[in-house]
Amino acid sequence: MLHWIDSLHQKLFFKLFALGTRILLAIGFIPSGMKKVLGMRFTQLTADTPIGFFFEAMYQTGFYWNFLGGAQVLAALLLLIPRTRILGALLYFPLIVNIFLITVSLHFRGTWVITGLMLLASIYLLVLEHKSLRPLFLKSQSTA
Repeated sequence: MLHWIDSLHQKLFFKLFALGTRILLAIGFIPSGMKKVLGMRFTQLTADTPIGFFFEAMYQTGFYWNFLGGAQVLAALLLLIPRTRILGALLYFPLIVNIFLITVSLHFRGTWVITGLMLLASIYLLVLEHKSLRPLFLKSQSTA
């Protein structure tokens, strides 16, 4: 009896932890994504600094800047909807990998820690869904 209760408690914990993770990741993408969708600058840094120059160049692309923001908002919203959470995790992953690599390569002070944790959380969500994702990467074995 106690084993059953412990198993149920573990399942509930991991479901709630995954839900909290999805919510936090969405909160991380929605505000910054909306700024881009609305055509606003992401930072007040001037183009005199490498980080400011990078973001100014991205901002000047126009449509691409809006596209990146739209992809961030879409990934965040898909994570929040239970039926589309796997698609959201799949879309979120390459976006956060890209953002993490930008923060590392441009030597953001401290930001790489936050984006690194977001990347780990994204990987965690993909690992949780490994049974559903398995057919995408492995040949199905026919029973015929």
